[in-house]
Amino acid sequence: MSGEDDETEHGRRAEALRDRTKAYALRVIRFCRSLPDSDEGRVIRRQMLRSATSVAANYRAACRARSHREFVAKISVVLEEADETEFWIELTVDAGLADAERTRDLLREASELVAIFAASRRTAKRRS
Repeated sequence: MSGEDDETEHGRRAEALRDRTKAYALRVIRFCRSLPDSDEGRVIRRQMLRSATSVAANYRAACRARSHREFVAKISVVLEEADETEFWIELTVDAGLADAERTRDLLREASELVAIFAASRRTAKRRS
C-alpha cells in the first residue's frame, strides 16, 4: 500500500471513529433522560453527560491536532473521559438507578472505546 493509500485508510478510520463517538454520546444523552430526577440521578446524569460528550468532542479535536505531541495529549483526554463515562454507567447500576440489562450495550461500547483509545495512545507514544 502506498503512503497515500495509508493516509486515505487512516482518514476513513478516523471519520468512522468520529461518527462512532458522536453516536455514543447521543446514546448516552438518551439514556440520561431516563435517569430519575433525584439528587443522585441529577448528579450522575450531569457527570455522565459531560464525560460522554467530551469523548466525542475531544476525539474530533485530536483528529485536528497540529502536532504529534498535541495528538498524544488530546487522545489521553479522550481515554480519560471514555473511562470516566464507563464508571458513571457502572455507578448507575450499582446505585440502583438503572438496571444492568439496560446498560449492557452502553457499557460494552464504553469498554471498546476505552480499549481503542488506550491502544491509540500506546501506538502514538511509541512513534514519538
